[in-house]
Amino acid sequence: MTLRVGVIFGGRSAEHDVSLMSARSVMAHLDPERYEVYPIAITPDGAWWFGPDALEVLAQGPQGRPQGLTPAMIPPDPTKAGLWAWRDAVLERLATLDVVFPVLHGPWGEDGTLQGLLELAGVPYVGAGVAASALAMDKGLFKDVMRAHGLPVLPYRVFTRHQWRRDPEAVLDASEALGPYPLFVKPANLGSSIGVTKAKHRDQLRQGFDEAARYDRRIIVERGIPAREIEVSVLGNDEPEASIPGEVVPADEFYTYQAKYYDDRSQLLIPAPLSDELVEQARALALAAYRAIDARGMARVDFLLHKETGELYLSEINTIPGFTPVSMYPKLWEASGLPYPQLLDRLLALALEAQR
Repeated sequence: MTLRVGVIFGGRSAEHDVSLMSARSVMAHLDPERYEVYPIAITPDGAWWFGPDALEVLAQGPQGRPQGLTPAMIPPDPTKAGLWAWRDAVLERLATLDVVFPVLHGPWGEDGTLQGLLELAGVPYVGAGVAASALAMDKGLFKDVMRAHGLPVLPYRVFTRHQWRRDPEAVLDASEALGPYPLFVKPANLGSSIGVTKAKHRDQLRQGFDEAARYDRRIIVERGIPAREIEVSVLGNDEPEASIPGEVVPADEFYTYQAKYYDDRSQLLIPAPLSDELVEQARALALAAYRAIDARGMARVDFLLHKETGELYLSEINTIPGFTPVSMYPKLWEASGLPYPQLLDRLLALALEAQR
């Protein structure tokens, strides 16, 4: 018996294009003998469309009514679990879904909103629940929880867009009190390094706040250090496992959007060249962070390793990490002995286990 899997991709966030790359890879690696895949596309303006060619159609860019696709939805009603559409003012079932694999990055997909809909609908889904997704999405709240659990994070402050516009000089002064430059300014609720600025002086800091405020009402500023970027993949529900660590050597000054997806000079070192002690420390901290937010299914945990002191700091946790051909999450599991197709099998099994 095949499992009916709804793969949801696209979305309203600035990471829309990354989601398409991830979804293409996920669907290509789902075993057609085990899974019947239902592609569900969400356009940048939030419209839901269903069809076998949904990914290809959405990748062509914005359009009013995508040709060959059916407007669709998952109702927040467990008695109607599945994919539905309005036809001639009648709600018609398009497909029964056994499980959903959200491949959405950023707000309106990775932040607990879609997870809440699926909970209401009674449909099992891959990845973290509502609370863990929301906590992980907001970099400020994530660091608050890490600090409450005694886990190491760099000094940071969170400001709102309103605070920035009302009194920018006070915000700049408070940010500079974190320590010497460089300082990093980021939208609190976004990934893929979109809207991130490495500020080396006050004018750049000001520009960084303006840039981050374009994407989010919450803005985080963090002390910068001379750092190596270390990542660990985590998999599991009540008994999670950590992969071997990997290291990102970015082509730019830090791992920008361009460096992540389009610049082949960036390097992924798997395994990361670390001492045995640091390997075990990174894996232990990754599991501690995962448990602290009550994550399940999967997450990629990112660290900053101080080049001079050897101290390891938690940077962020991604509950729907990238699944593109160059993404670290599946690469780390492959290097740890779990190939991409079998990783997808495990994730879908964990989703069903969580529902039970």
